[in-house]
Amino acid sequence: VIMESHGIGKRAVAVENIGVELTFGKLKGLHGSLVIGRFPFDEKKEPQHCKGSAPSWGLAFMRHTISILVENKFGVLTRIAGMFSGRGFNIDTLNVGPTLDPETSRMTIVVRGDDKVLDQVTKQLDKLVNVISVEDFGESDYVDRELVLIRVKADAKARGEIMQICDIFRAKIIDVQPKRLAIEVTGSESKIDKFLALMDQFGITELTRTGKIALARSK
Repeated sequence: VIMESHGIGKRAVAVENIGVELTFGKLKGLHGSLVIGRFPFDEKKEPQHCKGSAPSWGLAFMRHTISILVENKFGVLTRIAGMFSGRGFNIDTLNVGPTLDPETSRMTIVVRGDDKVLDQVTKQLDKLVNVISVEDFGESDYVDRELVLIRVKADAKARGEIMQICDIFRAKIIDVQPKRLAIEVTGSESKIDKFLALMDQFGITELTRTGKIALARSK
């Protein structure tokens, strides 16, 4: 049974015999309302999305940053990456680097997936022989950075504007060619994305990203 056609305000919830629909706007027999997601009462059924509607915005899938301290042993990286891919997780970024102890390395992995399944994977990772510790930064307070090197087209007219944008974002020009500039920029993922969006208007010819590295804040 659908609710009556009178308006009930923003972020309305309409109940149908199939479950719950989240909508924006006022309901007029469901005409003119944007259906975000449909969640059936039957737990065996997957959440449905109407054609042309917005996605569920991470209601079932979230982006996680996982820090893994491992021993420097042959095949560790392959086993850890295979554990994620074998369970349907797509790795967005993967960064590996040494720590203070030369016999250990730290892996920072950014993945998207179901929270419950990911929790099982992290527990299984913690049981691997060469894994020292596993930390999911999903719900904790942490700082993260990423390094990006790009090469952009820069003629005499555009060079001054590019240098001004670099000053605003605290980016560094590391190489100068007659028609190209190589730029280094570090920061959070959102800062990097905004900088790249501005540089795109000049024409990015090459781009290299390190992937995210993260560190938990001291308690």
